[in-house]
Amino acid sequence: MGDEPTSTDLPPVTATHDAIVIGAGVIGVSIAYHLAAFGARNVVVLDRGQVGSGTSSQSSGILRTHYSVPENVELARRSWQVFDSFAAYLDDDEASAGLVKCGYLIAAPEGAKLAPLRAALMAQESQGIAVQVLSAQEAALRLPLCRFDDAALIGFEPEAGFADAYLVATGFARAARRRGVKIVEGVEVEGLVFERGRVAGVETSQGCFAGATVVSAQNIWARDIERWTGIETPVRAERHGVLALAGPEPYTFSMPVYKDLGSPGMLYCRSYGGTQMLVSEGGAGETLAEPDNQQGDIPIDDVLRVGAQVAERFPSYAAAGLASSWTGVYDVTPDWNPVLGRLPDVPGLVVAYGFSGHGFKLSPAVGRVLAQEVLGLPTDTSLAPYALERFRSGRLLRGRYGAGAVS
Repeated sequence: MGDEPTSTDLPPVTATHDAIVIGAGVIGVSIAYHLAAFGARNVVVLDRGQVGSGTSSQSSGILRTHYSVPENVELARRSWQVFDSFAAYLDDDEASAGLVKCGYLIAAPEGAKLAPLRAALMAQESQGIAVQVLSAQEAALRLPLCRFDDAALIGFEPEAGFADAYLVATGFARAARRRGVKIVEGVEVEGLVFERGRVAGVETSQGCFAGATVVSAQNIWARDIERWTGIETPVRAERHGVLALAGPEPYTFSMPVYKDLGSPGMLYCRSYGGTQMLVSEGGAGETLAEPDNQQGDIPIDDVLRVGAQVAERFPSYAAAGLASSWTGVYDVTPDWNPVLGRLPDVPGLVVAYGFSGHGFKLSPAVGRVLAQEVLGLPTDTSLAPYALERFRSGRLLRGRYGAGAVS
């Protein structure tokens, strides 16, 4: 899928590292923390901005293990265990994930999404996840703002909720630094350095950093890999709008996150404090010609479209006002699932990109398994299903719900 990278002599070296991680978002700093926790002694993280200031800071923060792809369920299950005991996991009494354990409701009417929901709930149970099937009356007790009269199946995951991706990123970063990881902010990675056919470091705006392994956790900038190596990198940047609606009734923190498989946009929503609801659509967004995580405009037609769907499901929110709005950008692959692991065509390069909206939910487990992969340790879960090769062979990780972040 591209020309083999050429070997070059190393330019002047500023430092030699066991591993170089590109990207200080929640995935990158999780990888760095776990590398150090497993014993790597000389790890550096390079980021063009600051820790957690990119797409991680734009996350809606929803945490669930509900996926129709079993591999994602396992990564999410392992990640939830970390979120649920974040301070203890990092051995840092001051660390907080900002976790709100309110549960996760997901409902489908009669139609195309019903069988996938039933199969996904059964698969969760088979993987040891606590899930419940609720009646419409039981669901309404948990989320009284919402109407469930057309729901043919309602699943409830009590061990779910939402958290703060920026707090998690900075928590991992602080714990990584305590273990000796160096995090360099405001540095632009401009290319890979090769020596005798393998990656030997990176060229940056602050000179060359040499290292035995380079880990790309570049999110929407992962197309740099294609530019540097000639290997096709199937990822695009997609901008998604998020609304905070202020309604007449409070959507409290005790009320669950809700996923509406019956709405045209497969809406997801959660409490945003007080009377406010955070809401967004779960399907495809606006494809960007170039990666850009700056705030974009949300057209009024989009606000009206989402608002109409909210009013259909939450009748009192027909009178809601728009309190605030923002945009977030996903790094989306053709099957809406990430590429994880080594690139066989480029020895010394490990990648983690294309999370398609799942990155925060999976970040603790992904950081751990990629650190294990870098260090040649047995991985907690197999990375084979997430290999880039699946796009060449056609063995895609397609979710049963179709294109979208519910996967």
